[in-house]
Amino acid sequence: MKNYKKTLTACYLGFITQAISANFVPLLFLTFHRSYSIPLSKIALISTCFFFTQLVVDLFCAKFVDRIGYRVSIIISEITSGLGLAGLALLPDLFVNPYAGIITCTIIYAVGSGLIEVLVSPIVEACPFENKAGTMSLLHSFYCWGSVGVILLSTVFFHFAGLDRWRILACLWALVPLYNILNFATCPIEHLVEDGKGMTINQLFKNKLFWLFCLLMVCAGSSEIAMAQWASAFVESALHVSKTVGDLAGPCCFAILMGISRVFYGKYGEKYDLKKFMVISGMLCLACYLIAAFAKIPLMGLLGCALCGFSVGIMWPGTISIASKSLPLGGTAIFAFFALAGDLGGSLGPAIIGFVSQRNGENLQSGIFAGIGFPLILVLCVTFLLLKEKTETKNKKPE
Repeated sequence: MKNYKKTLTACYLGFITQAISANFVPLLFLTFHRSYSIPLSKIALISTCFFFTQLVVDLFCAKFVDRIGYRVSIIISEITSGLGLAGLALLPDLFVNPYAGIITCTIIYAVGSGLIEVLVSPIVEACPFENKAGTMSLLHSFYCWGSVGVILLSTVFFHFAGLDRWRILACLWALVPLYNILNFATCPIEHLVEDGKGMTINQLFKNKLFWLFCLLMVCAGSSEIAMAQWASAFVESALHVSKTVGDLAGPCCFAILMGISRVFYGKYGEKYDLKKFMVISGMLCLACYLIAAFAKIPLMGLLGCALCGFSVGIMWPGTISIASKSLPLGGTAIFAFFALAGDLGGSLGPAIIGFVSQRNGENLQSGIFAGIGFPLILVLCVTFLLLKEKTETKNKKPE
């Protein structure tokens, strides 16, 4: 009998690996600036390079992953993630230009992160679990727990061992994906559709529902990442606290509540209609953005930030679950394009908040108000799907 729990454990660690890749290096931005005299303008490009590489990998996966195979591809993801993280301890000091060494490592582990983002969801979706939507939500919660773990454990390590030993911590974090190679090499892995029976990319592009789901993913990615990325700066400026306190109070609270939301739906999701749950979540997200944008009391703004994490929790995995049910022959390509759409939203949302804030005299609250469009569009799209489902059910009833 196949042990699909081992597959699930490997995928949990896969998302934790992605969380390490996304959150560890940003904690070292100021350290890189001071140690290697790298200008802050170049430091900011590290995140851009990370997300751009993920976008390229998303496009690559849509075309080639089915040919290479899930197992080989996901093992490559763990190898590149581990090598990229471990390389941070060596390459910046080996290269004549330390910045080139950091960017090289960033590209390597971003390749792994991009592959994980595309592959882990379809691997779990293909397993014969009963509550697919709940399982998917629980799976995605591990990215949240990974993010919280990276921030908290790294902060504790730096406090006791010192910032100058960050290379040791990079190697320790690299052990997670390197260990997970064994899990993915030995666990059972199924495929979503049989060879030759999945929809082609052209067929997907001609399907109107596919584009609606892509729009949903853009909105989900933006609603989540826009608030998550600006949470620390928002808390610092609103509450006038240090960066350490801002990181813990902002991104950590956001990630914890997002994780709780996903665990809640993972455990009790069978009792709720996923589309209705997403509509309520979208409306709560809209309310959180408005609270953060207009709160006169700083603690109310922090509450809006934190609760936003809970509201966005179901958006990304929920869209994947609804789309998988609506387009069962979408195959790996659909997950690759959804990852691309989510990353696009994750790039647009923070950029809009930053741009509007700058145009309004560095006022972050005005920037956050500008971000309400994405949860609003998400609510409208899911409401449309609900009405469509209601109409189809009504038409199927015998007269």
